[in-house]
Amino acid sequence: MQAAKSKSRRRFIMGGVAVTGALVVGWGVMPPRQRLNGTHPLPLAGDSVALNGWVGIGKDGSVTVAMPRSEMGQGVHTALPMLVAEELDVPLSAVRLVQAPIDKIFGNIAMLRDGLPFHPDDTGRLKSTVSWVVGKVARELGLIITGGSSSVKDAWEPMREAGATARAMLVAAAAAEWSARVADCRTEGGHVVHADGRRLAYGALADKAVHAQPGEVRLKSPEEFKLIGHPQPRRDTPSKVNGTAIFGIDARPQGLVYAAVRMSPVIGGTVAGVNSAAALKMPGVLKVVDFSAALTGKTGAGAGVAVIARTYWQAKQAALALDINWNDGPQAGLSSAAIYADFAVKLDKEDGFAYYKAGDMDAVEGKAAGVAKSVKAEYRAPYLAHAAMEPVNCTAQVKDGKVRVWAPTQSPGFAVDVAAKVGGVSADNVVLEVTMLGGGFGRRLDVDMVAQAVAIARQADGQPVQMIWSREDDTTHDVYRPAALARFSATLDAAGNVIGYDNKSASGSISHQFFKRNLGLPPGGPDKTTAEGEFDMQYHFANQRIRHVIVDSPVPLGYWRSVGHSHNAFFKESFIDELAHAAGKDSVAFRRELLAQHPRHLAVLNAAVAKAGAAPEGRAHGVALHQSFGTIVAQVAEVSVEGAEIRVHRVVCAIDCGLAVNPNIIAQQAESGVIFGLSAALFGAATIKDGKIEQSNFHDYPVVRLNQAPEVETIILPSTAHPEGMGEPATPPIAPAVANAVFKLTGKRLRSLPLTL
Repeated sequence: MQAAKSKSRRRFIMGGVAVTGALVVGWGVMPPRQRLNGTHPLPLAGDSVALNGWVGIGKDGSVTVAMPRSEMGQGVHTALPMLVAEELDVPLSAVRLVQAPIDKIFGNIAMLRDGLPFHPDDTGRLKSTVSWVVGKVARELGLIITGGSSSVKDAWEPMREAGATARAMLVAAAAAEWSARVADCRTEGGHVVHADGRRLAYGALADKAVHAQPGEVRLKSPEEFKLIGHPQPRRDTPSKVNGTAIFGIDARPQGLVYAAVRMSPVIGGTVAGVNSAAALKMPGVLKVVDFSAALTGKTGAGAGVAVIARTYWQAKQAALALDINWNDGPQAGLSSAAIYADFAVKLDKEDGFAYYKAGDMDAVEGKAAGVAKSVKAEYRAPYLAHAAMEPVNCTAQVKDGKVRVWAPTQSPGFAVDVAAKVGGVSADNVVLEVTMLGGGFGRRLDVDMVAQAVAIARQADGQPVQMIWSREDDTTHDVYRPAALARFSATLDAAGNVIGYDNKSASGSISHQFFKRNLGLPPGGPDKTTAEGEFDMQYHFANQRIRHVIVDSPVPLGYWRSVGHSHNAFFKESFIDELAHAAGKDSVAFRRELLAQHPRHLAVLNAAVAKAGAAPEGRAHGVALHQSFGTIVAQVAEVSVEGAEIRVHRVVCAIDCGLAVNPNIIAQQAESGVIFGLSAALFGAATIKDGKIEQSNFHDYPVVRLNQAPEVETIILPSTAHPEGMGEPATPPIAPAVANAVFKLTGKRLRSLPLTL
């Protein structure tokens, strides 16, 4: 089915294309920027030589691979080097990783392309043209970002190409050494092998391969894969087990001192004055720093005051002793209730932006004939904090005209830019060391912690300063997942068929805030993340309309694991179950009817349902199906209700993510996504009263504990399609699956998150 495009969306997209300069004559017809050789040298150690911007070879046969993505538990330090090792024909154990330099060849193209507001079923020329243009713009921007479940998806071609090109250069060097034909040479286990049995190790060929012409570069077909598609153990597990893994909070440069912060308890508040006399008399205290002025206009970080001391505990205790007079600002009366009320008013008065239309909803709404039943529902979701295990931190040193930063960041490029601006130096004078992340979930896409650390370090007399937020700082000064309100209405005929389907929702815009904070771009236009998971579903309704109203948010918003899908899947999949109930049909059978034109989705649904079997006595199965970041996930949640407690015992998770690069990691991410999503479904809510976030720590912002965690069974459907995202897609379906099971058990339809009886 080809959906009708709204004129407003077409104007928005084409206008955006013109603004970016994509249609400028000359530039538009040039080939896209290559991603093989960078403008910055690959950082190599010893006698290693670079064969391209991604791959270096040492004389001992070791392979150095540039790592442009941050490791935050999702397994990129294993999955991405697998791509190079496969094409280069070396054992994965031979690969050593180095942090990629800030270079455009490492920019994340897939993430920006995935941000386009097109329906997955759209195969039109506009979509293909805009996607090509945005991909080309993304190559020019070169934004190095880890997010959007895009790491493997983006690296699939350039990293394989880098490995295959290096392999071709090594073969060419060996052929020249032997005066042989390239066609008579092959590679295996880090060697070039001649048809007559002669062998040369890569290390012996490296110096000559640098000058060799690769000739034709051929990527392997899936039938040839020896690593890709086969389970591989995580390369980062040993260091995390023995404690040698370096996270941001583990940075220990010589002369390190520590900083603790106090930030306004009211959203948007500022420092009116501070009396630091008592704090300065406390043990170990070196300095009190008001860092507010240094951040003005450069970051979205909260205003505040820091105490620098010899230990973190000393700094924290002194920070608590500061006598600060706060200017609460215009948000002092803000509340969650007022925000939801504003959403409701906006939904009543505004049409919103139409992300998707099919058929003629105006005609459907104007006719009563043939309508046997109408169904209406309103859903809501709260703000959510990220609550990563490693609290926000950053270490910085400003000395001799240079800034050095140690940071667990998802956005190295943004981190360097803000460090340069706050530190008063050029980007060339910033050295960034990206550590492992003790959880990211989108929080560390923002770089407010880098800005604060550098601003504090500027006043530390050249000493490196490690700034650490307490858990309370982290929970009350997050960039939050948006709260949202969604309304649905549908009409059914006497046979239970849906005649019309209408969905309109309201929330703030993450992208408007994020790109203003980090790129200085003025907010405006639609934001796909607000309606993703609603407008891009694959259920077939002949007449449908999906709209969204952006309501400017006084609350700082940020990308949260699975972004808009995290709540929109709950809205959509819960309402689909409501429609099945209204139609008098089994919820699985109802979905199967709607997926007749989408065999991949149907196969995923059937796989999950078949594996789940029948629910044991006293329990019920709830089902949800959702596609996000290119990956289709169906979940069956086995639930019981004991008094007012909702207990999830088992979750079957079926996945079609294209070709499974490393099935082990996919299963791990599925388990992680389910538990993360279940924490939000059962407990997650950041509420606001008098302009303040009411929650502060895990006692009032709980997560699923070990005794509450269900068994998660993962099924990966075989595929040779392009790999899709896997870090986030298992999170969205769990909330509706649980809610749908609760309805079967109790007859109560839970339309608000978190789920409570």
